[in-house]
Amino acid sequence: MASKKISSKKLQIDKAQTNTISLIALAVFVTVFSLVSCRALWQQRAYQAKVIGKKKEALRILEQNTQAVPGLVEAYKTFVSSPTNIIDGNPNGTGEKDGDNARIILDALPSKYDFPALTTSLEKLLLERNFKVESIKGVDDEVAQAAQKESGSPKPVPMPYQITVDGSYTAIQDLISVFERSIRPFSTDILVLKGSADNMQMILDGKTYYQPEKTLDIKLEKVK
Repeated sequence: MASKKISSKKLQIDKAQTNTISLIALAVFVTVFSLVSCRALWQQRAYQAKVIGKKKEALRILEQNTQAVPGLVEAYKTFVSSPTNIIDGNPNGTGEKDGDNARIILDALPSKYDFPALTTSLEKLLLERNFKVESIKGVDDEVAQAAQKESGSPKPVPMPYQITVDGSYTAIQDLISVFERSIRPFSTDILVLKGSADNMQMILDGKTYYQPEKTLDIKLEKVK
């Protein structure tokens, strides 16, 4: 009889230990689950805070740009509607110094590598001064230049060319002076003169420039 009581007590103790272990295991599971959940929620909260911060920054920049638009429009109108342009010409005229300021700026530094347009301008300049044009050479690198992407503020890019013309020494002097006074930058690398004062050949290797336009790149930013 006493043996049965001891066995019964032992079973009760084992059952109590089993329940205790189960409760401890459950408590450990709940604790670990809570810690993992809290960590996931904290990470989600930090991510959402980053997203909200980036959205606020984008909104701030957008609002600044929107506020700047009227001032830029007014400044541009004032710039192109002045009674005389920046080289003291008539904004509405057709002479060498005439044209509005926006057109003068584009003529001074075009936004594209347009070599055919350059050769046309050079040919017109030479023919107006009665030169015999032997050749106008250069490299039409427009496709390669268009494929290049620059970050930040674009810088002037050289456009090399070579012209060979026949004319008098006085006419060549005048042509060099025209290049020096031009609103578009021209630099001379090599100048070769052959012949007499009345019948001279000039070979000129030089450069002019263009400045790539600054584009507005709107991009998506992935928040990590």
